[in-house]
Amino acid sequence: MRADIFDDFVDMASVLPKMQGLMGLDLGTKTIGVAVSDTFQSVATPLETVKRKKFTMDAEALEKIIASRSIGAIVLGLPRNMDGSEGPRCQSTRAFARNLAQRVTIPISFWDERLSTVAAERALLEADTTRKRRAEVIDHVAASYILQGALDRLAHLRSAT
Repeated sequence: MRADIFDDFVDMASVLPKMQGLMGLDLGTKTIGVAVSDTFQSVATPLETVKRKKFTMDAEALEKIIASRSIGAIVLGLPRNMDGSEGPRCQSTRAFARNLAQRVTIPISFWDERLSTVAAERALLEADTTRKRRAEVIDHVAASYILQGALDRLAHLRSAT
């Protein structure tokens, strides 16, 4: 039982289950930012930041969220370089997706996350968030930017049909 991995979110959109939330992930070397959507798949909400340990423990933490929130798919931020090329961080993200796909049954797709952390940081600065608080929430706020981008694309795709 292995989850499908879609390189392009548009390809995954056709197999998304109705009335289930999506999970957005901002994968870092020390943390994983987690955001979830509502069951209508329209609004992303920052949820939590998982402190990374070993892959098995990281995956178990994500599996608990998937089960408790009736998640139907995962959108994983893909950290491309500014010129669109893929470097070591992309390779690491793709490896994480392959490993996670061995443990979950829901589809996984990638979303170009260039500038998502910058946008999250800017929003937190505009909200006059303290430096300490920004450090605590930046990863899951960035995950919500990643997920919201995918949800907005999904809404556009659905309105076009």
